[in-house]
Amino acid sequence: MASGSFDLLAAEYDRNWTNSGPGRSQRNAVWREMIPLFRPGDTVLDLGCGTGEDAECLGLFDISVRALDASPEMVRMARARGVNAEVGKIEEIRTFDITFDGVISNFGPLNCVEDIRTLRTSLAQIVRPGGFLVLCLMSRFCLMESLHYFCRRQWRKAVRRWMGLTYAETLGVNVFYPSGQALKRALSPEFRLVRRIGIGLTVPPSYMTGLSPASLEMRDRFDECFAHWPVLRSMADHQLFVFVRK
Repeated sequence: MASGSFDLLAAEYDRNWTNSGPGRSQRNAVWREMIPLFRPGDTVLDLGCGTGEDAECLGLFDISVRALDASPEMVRMARARGVNAEVGKIEEIRTFDITFDGVISNFGPLNCVEDIRTLRTSLAQIVRPGGFLVLCLMSRFCLMESLHYFCRRQWRKAVRRWMGLTYAETLGVNVFYPSGQALKRALSPEFRLVRRIGIGLTVPPSYMTGLSPASLEMRDRFDECFAHWPVLRSMADHQLFVFVRK
C-alpha cells in the first residue's frame, strides 16, 4: 500500500469522513455491532486503524487495543489521541507472537489487500479460539453510489466497483471488492461467519453531502431495521462481517 498517499489524506480524513454526517452514521452502525462482542479487559488488534477513532472508542470500554497502520501520519494522529498505534503493513501480522481476543479492520483497509487468503493463517495464529474477527469492507455494489452517478451521467463512476477491482488514482493503489462468498472462503476453515450486515444501505457515502440531520436519522433507522437482509446488505456502501475463530 502506498503509505505516502494516505499521509496526505490523514489531515483531512476526520473532517471529510469521520465527522461528516454519513460517515458518523456509518461508523455508529459498525459500533452497534462491534462493541457488544468484547468485554472489559479484552485485547483487540486494529488493522488499518487510520486516525484511531475505533481504537479510542473501544478504550472507553476498558478494552486494550493495539493499532496498526501503514501511514506514519495516520499513526501520529492516532497516538495524539492516546491510541497505542504503530506503523506497519497488515501483512506484517505474520511476525506477531501474541494472541488477541479479537481483530478488527474498519472501513476498507482490507480492500487494499489483493488476496485475503494470504492473511488467513496469520489471523488464525493471533486470534484465540472463540475470538472474533470483525471486518468492514467496501461492497462490490453500492446502490446509493450507482444511483448518484447514474443521475449525473457519470457512467464509469457509477459502475466502478462492479468488476471487483478499481485503481484509485488519487491514492495510487488498487482497490479490490471481494464478494461475501469469496471472503467467507478465504477465511475458511479457521473462521466461521456468524454475522453479515450492510453498512450504508440508505445512508450514503460521505461525498454525498447536503442531507439534513433528520434525513440521516431516518436513513440510519431504516438501515438498522433492514440492512441485515440477505439481498439488501449486498447493496450497501460497506458490509460488516463478523467471524468467530474455531
